[in-house]
Amino acid sequence: MSRIRALFVLPLLPLLGGCNLVVLNPAGDMAIQQRDLIVVATLLMLIVVLPVMALTVFFAWRYRKGNDADYKPDWDHSLKLELIIWAAPLLIIICLGSITWVTTHMLDPYRPLDRIAEGKPVPENVKPLEVEVVALDWKWLFFYPEYGVATVNELAAPVDRPITFKITASSVMNSFFIPALAGQIYAMPGMETKLHAVINKPGVYDGFSANYSGAGFSGMRFKFHGMSNDDFEQWVAKVRDADQKLDRQAYFALERPSENVPATYYAGYQDDLYQRILNMCVDPAKMCMGEMMAIDGKGGLGLEGIHNVLPKELEYDKHQRRGAIFGPQPSYVASLCTDTDPFGTRGAGAAGKTVQEQQPARHSNVSTPAPTPISAPASSHTAPRPDNI
Repeated sequence: MSRIRALFVLPLLPLLGGCNLVVLNPAGDMAIQQRDLIVVATLLMLIVVLPVMALTVFFAWRYRKGNDADYKPDWDHSLKLELIIWAAPLLIIICLGSITWVTTHMLDPYRPLDRIAEGKPVPENVKPLEVEVVALDWKWLFFYPEYGVATVNELAAPVDRPITFKITASSVMNSFFIPALAGQIYAMPGMETKLHAVINKPGVYDGFSANYSGAGFSGMRFKFHGMSNDDFEQWVAKVRDADQKLDRQAYFALERPSENVPATYYAGYQDDLYQRILNMCVDPAKMCMGEMMAIDGKGGLGLEGIHNVLPKELEYDKHQRRGAIFGPQPSYVASLCTDTDPFGTRGAGAAGKTVQEQQPARHSNVSTPAPTPISAPASSHTAPRPDNI
């Protein structure tokens, strides 16, 4: 009798966990549409799954030993059964494929929103809130270009206002995920992904990384606040009252691996900081990835310049970023030479400084070999010399 009771109690055990099935009860329109797609796809598949499970039990019971069921050893085909067996899955696949095709395009994270809720199009006079997201080890950095502030491990947005996320990472791949808002989007170094979403209900929601990224991964969480417009303006004012700003040197300190970082506010930040993080050139002595691609588009630096585009030169300087003394010595493009400027002397500013002068203090314990000017082929277009090298 106790075993029978246990069988009835087992299905109720998940209720004891008090779990909030946020994926099935989201607060954002994008997540709601994704939830609906999951439910519809599951119901369509259950049309096959449930009869198969029921027939499995039926056949086991009907043809059990001792039951007086008909025995037909010569039976091998039934046209009716064939039609049922093949027609039902075929119709389900057609329906599921049609729904998936439409929703895949409608829910494309790169596609700007055309509605903020069912039956509510985006108002013409509403400007989307732009948020630039950087996945660090092991915390999240958020830039608000419209307001000139930045935060760590805390995100806020007004209710019913579209949000445009631009997402990248500083070192390893992560996954930006707020289940109540929208699906997860990967964050990768040197690349920018996008997400368009909207929050429809005020509240505090969990955000985290859904992709393992090292020892501090479990603490890589943040809070997302859905607020009214007035509350959001008050939150921005609170961030602007912070007593610190995020410049290049402050970012170098923030970028180092740390775990369980509390919410931090920055009253301002360097204008081009996000673009430098994206282009892997926060260090002013490094060539930005975009500049390197621009040079390549002008014809490149010739065979002599191949060392500047080897994979190891494009990698983020993880050894220095982590404060390690091991790893290859960093190398930099100090000057670009052409047939009209054979010594690479044109261009004032950072070009006249030595590599040691351009390096921040965190590189002071690393000896760097003197750079050698690199000549561009005479037949190529003259590449503009970047100002930050």
